[in-house]
Amino acid sequence: MNLKALVKGTVVFAATMLVATAVSAQTFRVAIGDAAGGTQHELGKAFAANLEELTNGAAKADLFPNSQLGDETDTVNDAAMGLLDFSILAINNVTPFSPSVGILTLPYVIQSPEDAKKLTLGEVGQELTENTIRDAGVRIIGWSYSGFRVLTNSKRPVQTLDDLKGMVIRVPRNEIMIATYNAWGINPTPLAWTETFTALQQKVVDGQDNPYITVSAMKFDEVQKYITNIRYIFSLEPLIVSEAIFQQQSPEMQEAILEAGRRATEHSYAFLAESEDRIKQELMDAGMEIYEPANEEKEWIEAATTKVWPQFYDSVGGKERLDAILASLGR
Repeated sequence: MNLKALVKGTVVFAATMLVATAVSAQTFRVAIGDAAGGTQHELGKAFAANLEELTNGAAKADLFPNSQLGDETDTVNDAAMGLLDFSILAINNVTPFSPSVGILTLPYVIQSPEDAKKLTLGEVGQELTENTIRDAGVRIIGWSYSGFRVLTNSKRPVQTLDDLKGMVIRVPRNEIMIATYNAWGINPTPLAWTETFTALQQKVVDGQDNPYITVSAMKFDEVQKYITNIRYIFSLEPLIVSEAIFQQQSPEMQEAILEAGRRATEHSYAFLAESEDRIKQELMDAGMEIYEPANEEKEWIEAATTKVWPQFYDSVGGKERLDAILASLGR
């Protein structure tokens, strides 16, 4: 081989390696707590598709559902340290790292999908994003709307607080949710998400609460019989990016990430509206029974708001902050 050919071959090889390295560097990992088929996965798919489109294929996102990359709280830690690019997780698992986010998980603050969208995409959502950057080293760039967390159990229909007593209910390791069940007269069992299906299957716990879409995606109908529409928390699942990773990107890539998150958020809201009733019917067809809580306003809501809200005024920004949010929602 002559020198010219050798030099040309070396240049081509180097260019190929640079392109390969660049492509590899822009393949992001997205941890997803729930199984494929749920709203978290739907948000992830929409984000990945939009990111690839906006960057003309220069950036891709690989999805890892069903906690393949670790428990949801672990993924916050990993993202904060720059060991993980993105994570989609229940908002209650962000709260321990950035307590002010808990204002969106106070029982009965959000009473409709419209409330949820207004808060997450408005001034409140922007403030919470800034707080999570400061407190946890992660940035919220999108939201999954999963609907109200309904109570499921395998023992009996639950319509009153008396029906609930004596049951073992799984909750996340979240102080607000634990306090809510305490206000209803029971001591719930905090349990990791990855252990929940097995615990329900083996009847170590009797029940849990999650949105209809999550109940379906996790196949809880196989181990649960009864549903109660308690509607105490509207389930929000933010898409977070490691702030360290985000700051390493070019301005153009940062904007593509943010825009992909915005588009995925809109997709998630539409997905909930078009799929929740169908999934609810599918769960009934599979044998689950659905009940409405009796005297919800006087019994369930009053106990939760009067006993739980005051415990968390300080951590969510003060009573005045909560009052302002309620006023913005017309209450």
